[in-house]
Amino acid sequence: MTDPTDIKPTDTSTITDPTITDVIFDFCGVLFDWQCRDAIEGRFPQDVVDRICSDDDECGFYRYEDRLDAGEDLDDVLADYREEFGDELAGIFRYYQEHYEDALPRLIPGMEQLLHDLHDAGLGVWGLTNWGWQTFPTAFAKFPRIKALLDGTIVSGIEKMHKPNADIYELAMSRFHLTPERSVFFDDTAKNITGAQRVGLHAFQFTDADQARKDLASLGVTLQHRDAAAR
Repeated sequence: MTDPTDIKPTDTSTITDPTITDVIFDFCGVLFDWQCRDAIEGRFPQDVVDRICSDDDECGFYRYEDRLDAGEDLDDVLADYREEFGDELAGIFRYYQEHYEDALPRLIPGMEQLLHDLHDAGLGVWGLTNWGWQTFPTAFAKFPRIKALLDGTIVSGIEKMHKPNADIYELAMSRFHLTPERSVFFDDTAKNITGAQRVGLHAFQFTDADQARKDLASLGVTLQHRDAAAR
């Protein structure tokens, strides 16, 4: 996570449209392609992997990961997981957490370019993610260029507050010196969009980079797309 002392107020002097000055991004499903299956497939029996990755979360991976996102420690969560699901699944859950980089196979197409273009337009670019404090460093270690493109990041597991609750959005506004009516938030989860809107942020449910550009344009933010090779 970026040291708050390194965060500077957004310089709006080069922004072509003064209404929107800052854009905030969720991480998994928006900047990073997150795939639990990629971390465990081929390492454990296929039928078990399919059960773990089922939409109804029958093995509780996502439910227990929510507790990590809220700031709990892995050892504490794992003890409760083992009590509910047994040693075999608990071992897989630990393996998944310890090999989290494998669950991040790539960046979402077009998003690195979008971050570059936002910076070129003079907008502030920020991160706001529900993520456990013990696995979050994996994201920036694997994709350091994304860390370099963000002016700061709020991580739920570090702050012990999480989306869609109002306090984490309000923390971002305060720490990054933002105003809700001049800021836009992108997240792939509908309830997190609703939470952002409740505190006054412009917010859009993310589908892909092209749609994000259209959503920004609807607020008057028109970006020049500059090829990365020209930088």
